[in-house]
Amino acid sequence: MPRVGASVRFDRLRSALGGAGADLRFARAPGRVNLIGDHTDYQDGLCLPMAIDRDVLIGFRPRSDGQVHVHSLDLDADISDGPWARPVDETVRLLVPRATRPFVGFDAAITSTVPIGAGLSSSAAFDVAVAIVTATVAGLRLDQIELALVAQEVEQIASGVPCGLMDQVASVGGQPDHALLLDCRTLAIVPLPMPRSVGVLVLHSGLERVLATSAYAERRRACETAAAHIGVATLRDASIEQVADDPFARHVVTENARVEHFAAALATGDLATAGALMLASHRSLRDDFEVSTPELDRLVELSVDAGAYGARLTGAGFGGCVIALVARTDLEAIAAAVADRYRAETGREPNAFGVSAAAGAGLVAGT
Repeated sequence: MPRVGASVRFDRLRSALGGAGADLRFARAPGRVNLIGDHTDYQDGLCLPMAIDRDVLIGFRPRSDGQVHVHSLDLDADISDGPWARPVDETVRLLVPRATRPFVGFDAAITSTVPIGAGLSSSAAFDVAVAIVTATVAGLRLDQIELALVAQEVEQIASGVPCGLMDQVASVGGQPDHALLLDCRTLAIVPLPMPRSVGVLVLHSGLERVLATSAYAERRRACETAAAHIGVATLRDASIEQVADDPFARHVVTENARVEHFAAALATGDLATAGALMLASHRSLRDDFEVSTPELDRLVELSVDAGAYGARLTGAGFGGCVIALVARTDLEAIAAAVADRYRAETGREPNAFGVSAAAGAGLVAGT
């Protein structure tokens, strides 16, 4: 995906909203990759996401009639009446009753560098950004967790997908040069420095992921059923012995352990162990949780063949992206080698790019 400079993006938003002015403000919300710990968040588990330097950027200014209008620069269309209208409407519905002043509405223009359907949380970033805009116009001050909870509720209502909270927390809580060890039971966040020598490579399979038509909800119900069967509140409380014969539940329990071991390896710079844990996570997602695809599996294999420490699908699966942990100096060479072989073998065009850990969502200066 070609990158557009920040100043160009801000200029385009200003132009779409009638030019500069004291009442024009900007909000951004980043997408995320998850280094390890997928399908654990909705079972009170552990995960290790990282906000990335690809984001949703919104320019907005208040109206005077309570109406809300949102224009997408990327689609060149008013999205107030399209499929993206529902999350906007739900955000307004949730937040306006809490307003500390009369809600005057807003005009907004939006642009994004987070690929849609890639498993990088484009929808969560959109929901978080719209929530920041709506809260600002309504005079609300939301802390990070409140903001994430609003965005999660919007996502669940608007998409019908019973998502956990990882994506939203990663977007609001991101820190430059750090991944986030997230405890989804307590919502405690421990920032973990990313080693300077490490690069994170994203490899899009060319298969768009659509959770609303995937088996995501089915997997969540299976985990809830398993927890009830063994008599625990969630699988966070289950032992490996209790879930040994249940592949879906076994993935969640073993994945929580892998997150803890990965965090320890990252803290000590043990990249070989971190990479091995990523590969074990992918095998569990493929074999036990059954959310991988042949394309994702092949990208993982090719990444390791090209010299990555490890690789795994990121996000919910069913398509989207693989991430690979690589030596920073080798990132471009590994990206090119994997892309060339994948293209030749599958006929699909991969989108390969490096990402860096970025700051979390908020209002930003338009520069």
